Amino acid sequence: MKTLIGVNGACGRMGQRIIQLANEDKSLQLVTAVEFPGHPLQGQDVGEAAGLGRLGVRVAPVIPLDVHPEVMIDFSVPEGAMNVLKTCVERRIPLVVATTGFTDAEKAEIEGAAHQTAILFAPNMSLVVNVLFKLVRDAALALKDKGFDIEIIERHHRFKKDSPSGTALHFARVIQEAMGDMPIRHGREGLVGERPAKEIGMHAVRTGDNVGEHTIIFSTLGETMELVHKGHTRDAYVRGALQAAKFLATKGPGRYTMKDVLGL
Repeated sequence: MKTLIGVNGACGRMGQRIIQLANEDKSLQLVTAVEFPGHPLQGQDVGEAAGLGRLGVRVAPVIPLDVHPEVMIDFSVPEGAMNVLKTCVERRIPLVVATTGFTDAEKAEIEGAAHQTAILFAPNMSLVVNVLFKLVRDAALALKDKGFDIEIIERHHRFKKDSPSGTALHFARVIQEAMGDMPIRHGREGLVGERPAKEIGMHAVRTGDNVGEHTIIFSTLGETMELVHKGHTRDAYVRGALQAAKFLATKGPGRYTMKDVLGL
């Protein structure tokens, strides 16, 4: 049996790659492709838009009523994600939210939707990044109150709109939960004095076409440990989203994470 999936943001860079890789996966079948109403590819076959030839699925502004995906993957923008969220709640369709940059109110609405349908909401879809969240937590617990300074450096392409990345902020939250009160300091400039013992330095780099790197530094007098993830292509995030979709398609209402997908 194939898992029937839909993609919101189907004509974007990530959406098209999801369609391409899903087409290679014999356990998946694309049944709907959603884009905002004014998109120039509305009504066209999404397979042709993705360079695959005809797939028999046309780009639509909403999930058609006669189409029944078992799970939707959202890789769009916050406005688009909130629109498809409403539909998924109304029709009880599980939803993988891979979009970032939400306001606190939007995040709360996504969390609340888990009472009506299955929601998997993660700051990063990469399988390795989600393993790294656990490793960073383990390191933070082990090194708590042992005199270690913590810095987070993230690098992304020049077109990224939010800064720092949602992933970097999640790494900071993981460390705060393990170590206690650790305010975030975004960069340093001027005569700021000695580094306080209890803070997380956060630094965002924007260069070229970098698809995403995160370095978490634990350093004290005499030694340093760096935990690093480097994304070579966006396929890492797409493959993770497809794994998440397979996992979520059979789940009832509830809030799920990539930890559930990985069994962590």
